[in-house]
Amino acid sequence: MPASASPHLPSYLAQEHLKQVERHFDSQPTTPTPAGARYRKLLAHYFRLIIPSESSLLEVGCGSGELLAQLPNSDLTGVDLSSVQLSAARQRLPQGQFFQQAGETLSLDRTFDYVILSETVNQAADVQSLFQNLQNVSTSRTRLVLNFYNTLWRPILSLATRLGLRNPPPAENWLSRDDIQNLLELADWEVIKIQPRILYPSATSPLGNLLNRWIAPLLPWFCLTHFCTARPVPRRIPTPFSVSVVVPARNESGNIDAIIRRTPELGSGTELILIEGNSTDDTWAKIQETVPKYPDRKIVTMQQSGKGKGNAVRDAFAVATGDILMILDADLTVPPEELPKFYDAIASRNGEFANGVRLVYPMESKAMRFLNLCANKSFGLIFSWLLDQNLKDTLCGTKVLFRKDYELIARNRSYFGDFDPFGDFDLLFGADKLNLKIRDVPIRYRDRTYGETNIQRWRHGLLLYRMVIFAARKLKFI
Repeated sequence: MPASASPHLPSYLAQEHLKQVERHFDSQPTTPTPAGARYRKLLAHYFRLIIPSESSLLEVGCGSGELLAQLPNSDLTGVDLSSVQLSAARQRLPQGQFFQQAGETLSLDRTFDYVILSETVNQAADVQSLFQNLQNVSTSRTRLVLNFYNTLWRPILSLATRLGLRNPPPAENWLSRDDIQNLLELADWEVIKIQPRILYPSATSPLGNLLNRWIAPLLPWFCLTHFCTARPVPRRIPTPFSVSVVVPARNESGNIDAIIRRTPELGSGTELILIEGNSTDDTWAKIQETVPKYPDRKIVTMQQSGKGKGNAVRDAFAVATGDILMILDADLTVPPEELPKFYDAIASRNGEFANGVRLVYPMESKAMRFLNLCANKSFGLIFSWLLDQNLKDTLCGTKVLFRKDYELIARNRSYFGDFDPFGDFDLLFGADKLNLKIRDVPIRYRDRTYGETNIQRWRHGLLLYRMVIFAARKLKFI
């Protein structure tokens, strides 16, 4: 694995999160609570069982070094965002080397035998970027060992924080085993094994020893944490494909300039297709006014032939010239800066259909209402069952696929019928029918800054459930 590979930089939303995490840990004590210390001792026990004592170690998110101090290894390196925590780590482990860095922008000039992420993914700003940058400090024999919380323990850990048994964390990511495996694969890591551990987070009590050693292996679903071991695989170098980014815009006048300015150039060239339809504001006039200000961009403007986002996408895809087709919602709740992740997933052949996921990282406060969140999660579970592929979020507007695959989906649309006014289900069902590998790409979802949503929750929700029932007859009950 080349140590000189350039780091994958996180989006500006992820960078804002990193600043919040740094401020948070700078204000926290450098010693854990008594309960936290017992838990760290237990984690160290399992890390010692996994990691040979003669191995060189890097811990990303090392904090004040309390975990590294309990490992027998002599070649120790730690990185962390917090200068306060790192100062304590240097005092605790004067033989170690410590650097103030984020894993998402990791830049060290050496490689390691083992890399530890102890619950760091729960607080990371961009887990995919973090995993990708760990390749830069790895060789083909490096092993990544991480532990992350079981989502079933979320209410218990929240209660422990309120009771003072746990130092308060910053905003946390709650990642499932499937999420971790998907993100590792996107970053060219292969999971070797995932081991659920710890039913009782105490290293000293006889009850804890009984539960953790003898009962936990029999009840893996209820364990507090998962230990995952992974190895790097040869990095897939993205092929330089051309890209068409389709932006359906209805009542989005205030976002047009930002769409053009912030959409990155991808691959061998990017075509931006702005397609307006049925706006009651001046969106079409704003498009005509703004496009000439960007003569260096390849921009196509058009108006849709009918109604609904699905019709707009199909009209735009029909004229698109790029090898890869992307959909970007004009409300910019999915930042255009996230599009390189989708390009990499497709161009490197890590997947054949990239599906945006908004349900991994904490959202901005007004990004999604509670009932919408519940509906999105339920659709994810239903679609995972329908398609026999893991899909966490079916209704995120950002979807990416090869134009050749889309043309096959369009030619075979008669199997399901032209029944989807939104376009999301039409593409997902069509991709599954072609046996394409659907790859979830987690993104940070933000508040809308202009206008109001075009989604009508109850009417459109009922329509979506009707489409699910219809599709089940075509995919499952056959």
